[in-house]
Amino acid sequence: MSFTDILLFILFIQVLHFFGTWKLYQSAGRKWWEAAIPVYNAIVLFKIINRPWWWVFLIFIPIVNLIMFPVIWVETARSFGKNSTKDTLLQLFSLGLYTYYINYFTKHEYIEDRSLKAKSKTGDFVSSILFAVVAATIVHTYIMQPFTIPTSSLEKTLLVGDFLFVSKFHYGARVPQTAVSFPMVHDTIPLAGVKSYLKSPQLPYMRLPGFENVQRNDIVVFNWPVDTVRMFRDQSGKHYDKPIDKKSNYVKRAVGVAGDSLEIIDGKIYVNKAPLQLPDRAKPQFSYLVQGKGQGFNMRSLVEIYGITDGLQWVDRDRDLYQVNAITEENLEKFKNHPNVKSVQRIISPEGKRDPAIFPNNGKADWNRDNFGPIYIPKAGQTVDLDQESFSLYRRIIEVYEGSEMGIEKHLELKGSQVYLNGEPLNEYTFKQDYYWMMGDNRHNSEDSRFWGYVPQNHVVGKPVFIWMSLDPNAANLVDKVRWERLFTTVGGEGKPTSYLVYFLIALVLIIGYNYFIKKKK
Repeated sequence: MSFTDILLFILFIQVLHFFGTWKLYQSAGRKWWEAAIPVYNAIVLFKIINRPWWWVFLIFIPIVNLIMFPVIWVETARSFGKNSTKDTLLQLFSLGLYTYYINYFTKHEYIEDRSLKAKSKTGDFVSSILFAVVAATIVHTYIMQPFTIPTSSLEKTLLVGDFLFVSKFHYGARVPQTAVSFPMVHDTIPLAGVKSYLKSPQLPYMRLPGFENVQRNDIVVFNWPVDTVRMFRDQSGKHYDKPIDKKSNYVKRAVGVAGDSLEIIDGKIYVNKAPLQLPDRAKPQFSYLVQGKGQGFNMRSLVEIYGITDGLQWVDRDRDLYQVNAITEENLEKFKNHPNVKSVQRIISPEGKRDPAIFPNNGKADWNRDNFGPIYIPKAGQTVDLDQESFSLYRRIIEVYEGSEMGIEKHLELKGSQVYLNGEPLNEYTFKQDYYWMMGDNRHNSEDSRFWGYVPQNHVVGKPVFIWMSLDPNAANLVDKVRWERLFTTVGGEGKPTSYLVYFLIALVLIIGYNYFIKKKK
């Protein structure tokens, strides 16, 4: 849906509203023409139904307006004496068109001092739930969203079982592109297992102003660009062509930002030809082959002493050869002194060994997860040459991220050494948005940009800022399950994370005590 389509739709709604309500405006002591002026007519209507004028803002917020419109329909009917359950149902099931019947075929009398309090406990409960959902949807969409860490790709910085608050306002909140969606759920309605949205209409991409851009080394939540699975970790085999904002949420580290040149050499990341300098909280992990001495390992001690949370597995029992799936360099030095460790060797895919699963997924580049690139990370407004070598790197960007997902038909093909766009020769291309290179700190256990390429700016969701709860999925009991030292800690910052749980509890006790004292005094 383009901006022109949106304007035409708004005009259609205005015409529909005018012809369905102009007599009601007159009965309420207003002028008939006030029903015809966009925005102003909404302010007047809220005065008629005795509701606050700022409700006007709510009807222009996607998703929230889906809740507000039925409320307005019902409130309008009740303001003119249509209070029965039958009237309410007719308004809802006719999508508000019952207002036409009230406007033209009933003797409507305006109830000016109508009580806003529901006439039943059920009505009062429904009203409370509706406005709680509205408030929560606004916070969830534009301010802060809860998020759970499902995988170990950022292990040691973010752990499996961490519950985060993700800021939408740091990078600027996206206005939802999917206009019709179940509030506060992602791509699937819980328990029902069905899609939570309608694929159309789709609104144009818009983002509110933020106070910072994605910086190198930021941990970022984003929509997985190549996602087509029914829902995260679904094994049904069903696939959907999803809207951008309904693709699965991923969290990785932005090791490269727009305008950077990136290369991976023997597992080490180089940005603009210099080694990537990670913050001290980042703990990269790699896989290692371990030659044992025949004494075996205690799995609990591997986790508690050496931080090996991704497990250890046999490679060759006869040779007493193991694989440690992920361990930091700091823990590796301690692990070398384990009584059953004879030697360790990092597992590295050698330079020149081709992995067809690695971006650009054309089976032609001699790249793998440990030796990759160099590549350029596109920046908005920058122009690159398009030729036989760069064709595969930028094809998806041009065809999908700046093509079909923007409602523009773009087909790129290579004939000989010449690139063609929609049948016309194309020698260079200017990018329309910024892109990022996202990777996990768990280098050998992370599905990231090495496998599916660039992350567009319009896929960026937000910035994790706070861990409010952390549960160890492998703990035996509830007390051990809670990682108390991680509760109420910040995601960013330098040094060891500090828990603010004690300060929160003190503040909570003070607030409860103050409220109790005030009530008792009254």
